[in-house]
Amino acid sequence: MKILVIEDELQLCEVITESLQHEGYLVERAMDYKNALHKVEDYEYDCILLDIMIPGGNGLELLKELKKLGKSGNVIIISAKDSLDDKLSGLDLGADDYLTKPFHIAELNARVRSVLRRKAFGGQNILEIANLHLDMTNRELIAGDQPVPLNRKEFDMLTFLMLNKNRLVTKTSLAEHVGEIIPIRLTTWILFIPKLKTFDRNSRNTRQR
Repeated sequence: MKILVIEDELQLCEVITESLQHEGYLVERAMDYKNALHKVEDYEYDCILLDIMIPGGNGLELLKELKKLGKSGNVIIISAKDSLDDKLSGLDLGADDYLTKPFHIAELNARVRSVLRRKAFGGQNILEIANLHLDMTNRELIAGDQPVPLNRKEFDMLTFLMLNKNRLVTKTSLAEHVGEIIPIRLTTWILFIPKLKTFDRNSRNTRQR
């Protein structure tokens, strides 16, 4: 899952970034309006953390641009301004949540998880396709009855594929979501898919005994 942090306070931006990376998210940062607008125009994000007061522009104006682009979902406003008008304006423009500074990082992480569940997973913590069960909270995969160990990149790739199960997924979009513009060769999936089939076959054999 890829998150964009739009925040001009360097120390806070670094703390948020490190915390989200520890949770297993891929994090990008923008510290001014121009850079933030460039990123949201060119890339897709699963969640955007948006400060209202940013150099070169206003976060609410950026939210208007996101709405024009059809990308205003999954936005959490983080601001030192505890203004009811700003909260209402942000929510009316499509923001999902509003968090006032100062806040506990644990609360921010919880709100990010909540927004992602509501938008991407219909409020559920687990994605299911056939015999695969992907636990988004614990970042675990169960194939049949057997746990399948995945590293961060494998988990993110499988999540993206499961969320787009009825769509054609290009190598470029998959690589962008994982965070590396690298060639993805067919052999990658020849190696990865049998890993799932092996666990499925073992689970069936166990049940038959």
